[in-house]
Amino acid sequence: MLKTTKRIAVMGGTFNPIHYAHLLSAEQVRVGLGYDKILFIPSARPPHKVADTDIIEPEHRYQMVRLAIAENTHFEVSRIELERAGPSYTIETLKVLQEFYGEATELAWIIGADSLIEYKVWKDFDEVLARCIMIATTRPNYDLNRVPLAVRKRVTTFPITGVDISATAIRERIRKGLSIRYLVPETVETYIQRYRLYQ
Repeated sequence: MLKTTKRIAVMGGTFNPIHYAHLLSAEQVRVGLGYDKILFIPSARPPHKVADTDIIEPEHRYQMVRLAIAENTHFEVSRIELERAGPSYTIETLKVLQEFYGEATELAWIIGADSLIEYKVWKDFDEVLARCIMIATTRPNYDLNRVPLAVRKRVTTFPITGVDISATAIRERIRKGLSIRYLVPETVETYIQRYRLYQ
């Protein structure tokens, strides 16, 4: 019997900057859960980080994602949130994706365990859970027991290889003049240096 349903997992985030932990998580979800494609969506204006002055312009973050995923034919990046005005709410993005891909496509949304713990700040979180499969990748030092059981039952948890890399630490290393080699792809490192980002 021919497989007709396309399965796409979305990885949203600020990607400030994108790093190897993002890429490793995405690839492990794709292979481990059998998705056809991972769609990276840089958040243009993350509503829960409006006061964060450390987030650089969306276009820079989009370009770094584009460079980081260039060699993986199963990865794709979308400008959907860059081209939409207003806060970058997941539920609004999800509605647009469902309309674009149609009912024949199964959509999943990948989040880190830390984001799931903060589920109460999400706009229309219940509707997000009703519209897609939510995949929470387990990360070191985050206890999912802090999330109510009723929420955990509606989420697919997926353990990934523990790579403790954070964008916050990368930005701090750049400010201190320290190397970020092997934390981000070489193309991303070159882009950061070219535009003197995070200095």
